[in-house]
Amino acid sequence: MREIKRKGHPTLSICNVVGSTIANEADGGIYLHAGPEIGVASTKAFTSQCVVTSLLALYFGRLHHLSFDAGMRVIQQLQNLPDKVRAALDTNDAVRRIAEKYARCNNFLYLGRQFNFPTALEGALKLKEISYIHAEGYPAAEMKHGPIALVDRNTPSVFLMPHSLVYDKVMANLQEIKARGGPVIAVVGEGDTVAADLADDVIEIPAVEEFLQPIVSIIPLQLLAYHIAVCRGCDVDKPRNLAKSVTVE
Repeated sequence: MREIKRKGHPTLSICNVVGSTIANEADGGIYLHAGPEIGVASTKAFTSQCVVTSLLALYFGRLHHLSFDAGMRVIQQLQNLPDKVRAALDTNDAVRRIAEKYARCNNFLYLGRQFNFPTALEGALKLKEISYIHAEGYPAAEMKHGPIALVDRNTPSVFLMPHSLVYDKVMANLQEIKARGGPVIAVVGEGDTVAADLADDVIEIPAVEEFLQPIVSIIPLQLLAYHIAVCRGCDVDKPRNLAKSVTVE
């Protein structure tokens, strides 16, 4: 950030900790106000960052071409998020049963397209951080260019596939994994019977607009990492080798 400032570019920070170094040195900033993140592996700060960047996108959209009515629809969707998140948290018992089933696996694939690809990366990161299982997040569209070679009956694939414009394409990826004998855990939208018939295990999440899907779909992935870590006897609050703050380059 200091190098960017040295070159004359404005900087904006998105921080949770008031008075942190980045917040102090940035030209402008947004505080998340998510409260203290007790565990080393960040959860609510990630969710809050998604909300803030959505609000930033709305602001920039209104400065340019986004209509007032379209902007209001975005705001209404954001206002409805707390209820959607509560509904996603209700998947806890189902996720715990899935975690118990796969807790002894040592490799996981996380696959998603568009908005759900970064969510796949975050889900894989959480599993690595607190359960010490190797996990890889990958764009489902590029699955055949490498990760499909890892597929076997001991490597579960977690598909993020709530209802969207690319649903059919992700479904085709899921079928390829199944054809090679790989177990599939599918995070799907409410009432999705098609995926339920193909996947080994299904987690249903409430429907939201595509750009807000990461905020809802990450919750069962965080729960999955938590329950697998507990099953393996790991300390979920203090993962080995990780620090809450990084003080060296």
